[in-house]
Amino acid sequence: MFNYLYITSSPDVARAVELAGVTRIFVDLEIHGKEERQGHLNTVISRHSMNDLARVKASLTRAELLVRLNPLYEGTQKEVDEAIAAGADIIMQPMFHTADEVAAFGRCIAGRARFMPLVETGSALNRIDSIAALGCVDEVHIGLNDLHLDLGLRFMFEPVASGLIEQSLRNVTKPFGIGGIARVGQGDVPGELVMAEHVRLGSSGVILSRAFHAGADSVEALNDGFLFRDELQRLASEREALLGMDAESLDAKHRAFLAGVEKVVGKL
Repeated sequence: MFNYLYITSSPDVARAVELAGVTRIFVDLEIHGKEERQGHLNTVISRHSMNDLARVKASLTRAELLVRLNPLYEGTQKEVDEAIAAGADIIMQPMFHTADEVAAFGRCIAGRARFMPLVETGSALNRIDSIAALGCVDEVHIGLNDLHLDLGLRFMFEPVASGLIEQSLRNVTKPFGIGGIARVGQGDVPGELVMAEHVRLGSSGVILSRAFHAGADSVEALNDGFLFRDELQRLASEREALLGMDAESLDAKHRAFLAGVEKVVGKL
């Protein structure tokens, strides 16, 4: 199964995108250090709260509730307990460097929810195979925003284009997702070329980025100018077509992706 993730704290939006085919609703409670890392970029820093979790969970019938908490600190156990009590199906740990940090976070969860570490530092990427191999870890996601910053790169897709992600994932046997994606024909690198990389690398999930849904915070905004359901279906259909392509055709898509990344970097 390939998972589409949508970040929102609105029960109405969560329900609408679930009906459209989103499989994971992502409530983002991470705030520690995020302003310092990303405040200078055109990225979204969520202002979700623990109180949003139960409301969002109650709106869902099929989609899973994924909750990103703060990096490991003295309050992690309390955050984990509250998130699980509110109905979190999956807990995400951000901004770590070592397998020991992940193991400590996993002990706080203690098997009560699935655990998805978010690999977004160079040191964590270097250790992704040992991190993914931990018994407490169910799957991993590679966060390209903070990762490219940590690596001193200028564009979020450079770690993919350079081959670094592919090389790092060689010994990872658990499911993994990578970054975010725009709509078909939209974004700095069009969504269909990004999806081709997901197919080529064997990814199992992607975040529908602001470039996909224009930061919609209401059902009305979700369908302002385009129909969200139709756009998600277009992307899913593109994925099905990519899965049926031969190696030569996928390689052509890969070359187009590389050219797209190079074009963006050349303008920075």
